Amino acid sequence: MAVDGTWNISIETPIGTRQATLNVAAAGSELTGTQAADGNSTSITDGKVDGNKVSWKVAITNPMPMTLEFTVKVDGDKMTGKCKLGTFGIADLAGERA
Repeated sequence: MAVDGTWNISIETPIGTRQATLNVAAAGSELTGTQAADGNSTSITDGKVDGNKVSWKVAITNPMPMTLEFTVKVDGDKMTGKCKLGTFGIADLAGERA
């Protein structure tokens, strides 16, 4: 399973669909990279790879400060999963390799 590369992801939040770009690389069970949205880019944290399951966290400030927690499954050039939106519940997400 190769997650390495650039992904365009869409997150279905309570305030509408949010778009982000994810750039990641896996080294064994560790995932590193950056996530960008709304003109801001930040490093991901706690990135993990377990087979085709991938997870990471990212701290955002827009539209408000919170930590997003992602858990996805990668299938070729597509990913699907969930994003925990701080205290605002869990959102569906989908992504495609750029």
